[in-house]
Amino acid sequence: MLNIGCHLSSSKGFLNMGKEALKINANTFQFFTRNPRGSKAKDIDEKDVQALLQLMSENNFSKILAHAPYTLNPASADEKVREFALMTMEDDLKRMEYIPNNLYNFHPGSHVGQGVEKGIELISNTLNTILKESQTTTVLLETMAGKGTEIGRSFEEIKAIIDNVNLSDKLGVCLDTCHIYDAGYDIVNNLDGVIEEFDNIIGIDRLKAIHLNDSKNPFESHKDRHEKIGEGYIGLDAITRIINHPKLRNIPFFLETPNELSGYKQEIELLKNKYID
Repeated sequence: MLNIGCHLSSSKGFLNMGKEALKINANTFQFFTRNPRGSKAKDIDEKDVQALLQLMSENNFSKILAHAPYTLNPASADEKVREFALMTMEDDLKRMEYIPNNLYNFHPGSHVGQGVEKGIELISNTLNTILKESQTTTVLLETMAGKGTEIGRSFEEIKAIIDNVNLSDKLGVCLDTCHIYDAGYDIVNNLDGVIEEFDNIIGIDRLKAIHLNDSKNPFESHKDRHEKIGEGYIGLDAITRIINHPKLRNIPFFLETPNELSGYKQEIELLKNKYID
């Protein structure tokens, strides 16, 4: 079974997201924990959450993925910015326990001129503060395109963060196809080689989710602009190889392409037709 979904709005509640996923023939979805450009989070409605969990169980859903706000930067040189990131992520992880055993993804951050090593240290410090032995949520570091001073543009940078975290068993990786292609990993012509490199450096067991996106920009552009499936520089053939690769096919895929719900439905149908059962 192809485990695939897209990004859905959480404004109308958890159960509504589950119902919207079913309408587009998805069996998972991604959502923001709060305003993606701000800090406000809605109160948890426990009945709504329980209704979603029942719907997921009845419809054989894969794990769902919560995404931290884009504004967070645990690698910032500004202590107040780092503290905001820590408090927000800590609160998010408490809220995630209402939907246990799922995934929480964040962009590692930007070192803003301090250097990669210092940025990695600061990100690791945040994770060492917020991760708890008792949590059921797996926190995912997202691979980045490498624009500006972003951290996470290489597998080595992701690994360095993981290596500096005490409860590293609570960590995984979300691989974004647009990001790694823009960062210089040639998933079009050398998918096997890229997967082997990931496995050798990070470990394929750490790969818990994939953001499945085409790219508006050419290889190694460091731009990070997502495109609809088959309409960018990665292309449908390469994306078909990704969803069918034996080391990737059981991982949940999340579309973040520039689409409305109807567009996501079309992409999911297209990819299901390309998937080899």
